[in-house]
Amino acid sequence: MHVEILVEELSAEAALMNLLPRLLGDHTYQIHPFQGKDDLLTKLPDRLSGYALSPSDDQRILVLIDEDRQDCLRLKSQLEDCAQRAGLVTRSQVGTEYFQVLNRIAVEELEAWFFGDVEALVAAYPAVPATLGNRANYRDPDAVPGGTWEALERVLKRAGYYPTGLAKLEAASRISMHMDPERNRSRSFQVFRDGLLDLVR
Repeated sequence: MHVEILVEELSAEAALMNLLPRLLGDHTYQIHPFQGKDDLLTKLPDRLSGYALSPSDDQRILVLIDEDRQDCLRLKSQLEDCAQRAGLVTRSQVGTEYFQVLNRIAVEELEAWFFGDVEALVAAYPAVPATLGNRANYRDPDAVPGGTWEALERVLKRAGYYPTGLAKLEAASRISMHMDPERNRSRSFQVFRDGLLDLVR
């Protein structure tokens, strides 16, 4: 099976480059980063139509986008509509039966997945407290107050890293290198992981 993966930015590509070999095994994949969320959403209808013109039983499509404090249901509906207008079958349409497209939303941003695996965060940045996940603000990785990337920047700055601002691409690569998909506490990561496994099953 081959998976075409559409993501909104390079930091998502960097994280998936480390995570996908652990999730997909021998399946092949190609990641296509866009220049932000608006760019992905603008180009998505044409991209999906292109896939639909040359369908393959061995090809699947994954679209991953940040929620960014938008209405999650409305955003998901927008993604679903794009796929259905292209004539592609989504998981939301058919459950775990045969489907071609998996739409997934990182709530509220990719960085929530890093808070979901504090062990990986500490392995990448040893000065971060190992007890971070027990603190009230970080117990639910998908509901970290004040925005997840901003929170990650604050945590890393307090630990002595990135004094001039978070290097998102570097952080995504370093943290994801240590992530264990089975222990992640982020609900949006768990939904992504389980959906991806269904996609190639």
